[in-house]
Amino acid sequence: MVSLQELSLTQGNNMMSMDSADLKNLCNLRFLYLDTTFSYGIKAQRLPQCSSNRLQELHLMGNQLTGTLADWMGHRTSLVILHLSLNNITGPIPEFIGQFTNLKSLHLSGNHLTGHVPSEIGFLTNLTLLDLTDNHLDGLITEEHFHGLKSLENQLEIVVGSEWVPPFRLQEACLASCQMGPLFPAWLKWQVDLTYLDISSTGINDTFPDWFSSAFSKATFLDISNNRISGTLPKNMGNMSLELLYFGSNNISGGIPQLPRNLSTLDIPINSLSGPLPSNFGVPGLSRIHLSSNYFTGQIPVSVCGLNLYSLVLANNLLEGEIPQCFETSDMSILSLSNNSFSGKFPPFLESCTELSYLDLASNRFSGTLPMWIGNLWELQVLRLSNNMFYGHIPNNITSLKKLYHLNLAANRISGTIPHHLSNLTAMTTPFVLDPGTIIKFSPLSSIDMPVVIKRQELKYRGYGVLEISSIDFSCNYLNGKIPEEITSLEGLINLNLSWNQLNGGLPNKIGDMHTLESLDISNNNISGEIPSSVSNLTYLSILDLSYNHLAGRIPSGSQLDTLYMENPAMYSGNIGLCGPILHKNCSVNSNAPEHYHQQRSEELSESMLFTYFGLGSGFVAGLWVVFIALLFKKAWRIAYFRFFDKVNDKAYVFIVVTWGRLARTR
Repeated sequence: MVSLQELSLTQGNNMMSMDSADLKNLCNLRFLYLDTTFSYGIKAQRLPQCSSNRLQELHLMGNQLTGTLADWMGHRTSLVILHLSLNNITGPIPEFIGQFTNLKSLHLSGNHLTGHVPSEIGFLTNLTLLDLTDNHLDGLITEEHFHGLKSLENQLEIVVGSEWVPPFRLQEACLASCQMGPLFPAWLKWQVDLTYLDISSTGINDTFPDWFSSAFSKATFLDISNNRISGTLPKNMGNMSLELLYFGSNNISGGIPQLPRNLSTLDIPINSLSGPLPSNFGVPGLSRIHLSSNYFTGQIPVSVCGLNLYSLVLANNLLEGEIPQCFETSDMSILSLSNNSFSGKFPPFLESCTELSYLDLASNRFSGTLPMWIGNLWELQVLRLSNNMFYGHIPNNITSLKKLYHLNLAANRISGTIPHHLSNLTAMTTPFVLDPGTIIKFSPLSSIDMPVVIKRQELKYRGYGVLEISSIDFSCNYLNGKIPEEITSLEGLINLNLSWNQLNGGLPNKIGDMHTLESLDISNNNISGEIPSSVSNLTYLSILDLSYNHLAGRIPSGSQLDTLYMENPAMYSGNIGLCGPILHKNCSVNSNAPEHYHQQRSEELSESMLFTYFGLGSGFVAGLWVVFIALLFKKAWRIAYFRFFDKVNDKAYVFIVVTWGRLARTR
C-alpha cells in the first residue's frame, strides 16, 4: 500500500471543517496544501505529532488556525515553505526558528503574533521570502537580524539605521507600517533591483531624494502613501519603469511632471498639487487617474479622451467648465468629480459606460434633467448628484439599478413624485457584505472619500465603506405626492432623508420593517395622519425627525423613541395635532380620527371665511366702478391688493381695497 505524500485542496472544495483528528493520518505527507479550502476552515490548534520528519511544504493560508506558531511548526525542520498567513495564530515567534535552516519561504502575515522578532531569524541563510506584515510585533529589527540573509529577495519588514548598507539586494520589499522615518531611508538607494516597494505609513517626513528615480528605475510598483513627504514630485520620473504609483496622503506640492511611459495607475490624492492638469499626460496605457483633494485649476484637458480610462477621480479640486464629450470608453467604472465648479448638462457620454459602478457629480453646477437612460447603467452602486441644479422628474426606470447602495439627489430642483417599484432596488434590501476575496488596499475605491450627510452631520467614508452606508437622500427638492409604501421593502437602508419637500399623505404603515435604519428624516413636508406604531420597531435609530408636518394622534411609545426624544425634543415640533404622555398632552376622544377632524374644521373655516370675504369683496368690486369713473375726471386713487391663503386646502382669495388719493395736477 502506497502512503499519501501530497494533498492539495484549494478554494472551491465544498468540504466541511477539519480538526486535528482529521489530520492525524497525514504523517507521511511531503506536501500539504489546504489553502482557504473549507466552508468553515480548519479549526485545529496544531498539526498531529509525527515520528517522521518529511513535510517540506505546508500551505494553510486563510483558515481558522489557532494556537501558537510553536504548535504549528513543531520540530519539522525539513520545512522549505511555511505559509500560515491570514489565520488567528497568537503568541511570539519562537527562538528555535533558527533551527529551520531549510526554510526558503516564510509567510506569517495577517495573524496576531506578538513580542519581538528573535535575532535567531538571521540563521535562516536560505530564506528568500519573509512576510511578517499585519501582526502585533514590536521592538526594533536591526542589522543583527539579517546578517545571514544574503539570499533574501522578496517581502521584508525591517527598520535599520540610516547608514546601514544591506548585504542583499531585494526584488520586492513590503515595509508598510514600519517606523522608518523621519528621513527617507538611505539604505534603499542600494536596492537597484527592486520591482515592488511598499513604504506606506512609515513616518517619513522628508522630501524625495535626488537618487529616487535612478535607484528605483526598475520598480513597477511604488506605494509611498500616508507619510509626510513634501516638496515636488521626483525629477526624471519619465525614465522609470513604473506601472502603479501610489503617493496619496502626503504634502507634495507643485505640478505633475513627465510621467513614466508604462504607467497605468496615477494615484496622488490628498496632497497640495496645483496648477492645471497636464495638457497631455503622455501615457497611452493610463487607465486610473486619482488626483482628488488637491488644488488643480482649469478644465479637464481634451487629451484624456484618448485614454481608455477605467477610473477618473478628480473630486475636491478647483476645476471648472464642461466635461469633454469625446470619451469613447465603455470600460469606465468610476467617475468622481464632486466639489468642483463643473457645469453643463448630465454628461451624455455616460450612456455608453455600461460598466459604471460609481458616479459622483455632487456639489457642482450641472443643470438640466436626468436622462431616461440612467436606468440602463445596471452596474451602478453609487449615484451621487446632490447640490446641483438638476430639475424635472426622477426617471421611473431608476429603480432598475438593482446593484445601487447609495442614491443621493439632495439639494436640486427636482419635482414630481417618488418613483414606485422601489423594491426593485434589491441591493438596498439587505446589508452590504464585502466579498472576502476582494483586495481592499489597491482597489479603485480605496482612495475615494465620500461624504454622507447622516445623523445631522457629514461623515466621510472611504473605499468599500461607502457601500456599507446604504442610503437614499432626496431632501431639499420639490417632490410631492405620497411616500410609496414599497420603500419599506428596502430593509438594508441605513439612512433615509426625505426632508424639505412637499410630500403629503401618511407615513408608510410598515416603516418599522426597515430594521437597519439609523437615521430617518421626513421633516418639513405636508405629511398627515398618525405616526405608525411600527416605528417603535426601529431599534437602531439614533436620529428621528418628523417635525413640521401635519401629523396628529397619539405618539407611539417605546424605550428607543423615548430616548431619542430626550436627545432631541424638537423631533415632533410643528405637528400641533400630536399628543401623548411624552408631550405631556392628553389625547382627546376623537384622536382616533384626527385627519378627518382637522379636514372638517378647515373646510368649515374656509367656507365661513369665504362667505364673509365674498360679501366684502363684492362691495369692493362695485366700488371699483366708481373708481374708474372718477379716474376719467383725473382723480388719483390708491389701490391695494390683499390675498388670503388657506394652506389646508391650497386655496387663495384676493381682495381689493380702494382708498382716496390726492387730486392729480395736470397741465
